[in-house]
Amino acid sequence: MPATPRSLIPVTLLTGFLGSGKTTLLNRLVRQPAMDRTLVIINEFGEIGLDHQLFSATDETEVVALDSGCLCCTIRGDLARTLRDAPWRYAREGKRQFDRLVIETTGLADPAPILHTLMTDPKIARQYRLDGIVTIVDATHGAATLDHHPEAVKQAAVADRLLITKPDLAAKIALDSLQSRLAEINPGARQQVVTHGEVDAESMIGLGLTTADGNRPDLERWLASSSPPAMARLSFTAGSADGGSLLAKHADVADPNRHDDRIRAHCFILETPIVFARFEAWLDLMLSLMGENMLRIKGILNIAGRDRPTVIHGVQHIFHPPVELEAWPDEDRRSRLVFITRDIPRESLESVMVAASR
Repeated sequence: MPATPRSLIPVTLLTGFLGSGKTTLLNRLVRQPAMDRTLVIINEFGEIGLDHQLFSATDETEVVALDSGCLCCTIRGDLARTLRDAPWRYAREGKRQFDRLVIETTGLADPAPILHTLMTDPKIARQYRLDGIVTIVDATHGAATLDHHPEAVKQAAVADRLLITKPDLAAKIALDSLQSRLAEINPGARQQVVTHGEVDAESMIGLGLTTADGNRPDLERWLASSSPPAMARLSFTAGSADGGSLLAKHADVADPNRHDDRIRAHCFILETPIVFARFEAWLDLMLSLMGENMLRIKGILNIAGRDRPTVIHGVQHIFHPPVELEAWPDEDRRSRLVFITRDIPRESLESVMVAASR
């Protein structure tokens, strides 16, 4: 069962394809008060690292350049060691010198392995929490990049916030088309148009659900859900783990999801409390069957027999340990789940629910 959350260091993953403007934006961000005491890990690709030379640290910002390869593959071990060691390595008189961490990935990076590192390393999971994924898309080349590079589509699909750069260099019709396409790939992520890297750092902070004290009021934003009347409603039995049906009833509701590039968002509301053991069996079956095509899962659950809500967050087949919040953010006690998938229709998710209930 989930543990009560502790004070964890928030991590922002900054991703985006080659040339999208990540370093320019990062230079602007770290000069703002909201980003004081931030440790920045810059991922570089190639023998000669240029990104950290372009990046200028402020007095309150530490920069660690990992220049031996790509964060999501060859230097993943270096990333894990850096995260484990950072609290004491960047400390003075026994006090940690940073309160926030930003990881800038290479443009070729699939973000999933980096998220797996944050979720699966026991020591890292006890020190850090994912605060949000920010993906940058170039307005001039974004459409072509999405057409030809599946990594770019995945970066957009898992984002909590989408920043569209270089709008002044793109025709209005092209910019409008790109924004519509990104809304189809990831309907829940808020979009911001950014010129010359000028963005308010405050808008990049607090994209996750839980804060250091375990509370987060903006549940609807974190779940990135469409309006409740348009969501599918499912009801799980709240009886014993060996009795009843996982899928007690299903009300047919028109599927509101927009999809593009084989990516879809599926949103569910579960009207009654969940038997946690039965829900875990369903998740295990679903992830074993769908694996890498289950890009991201987020949800808040009403577990039968417990007064406080449980938050779950997964990337592909890896789940962060469930976190129990101190209290429900409002009077709504229904469980809510959001799935970002590739090549998985809603009917497949529902059929696996039925299979797990037998």
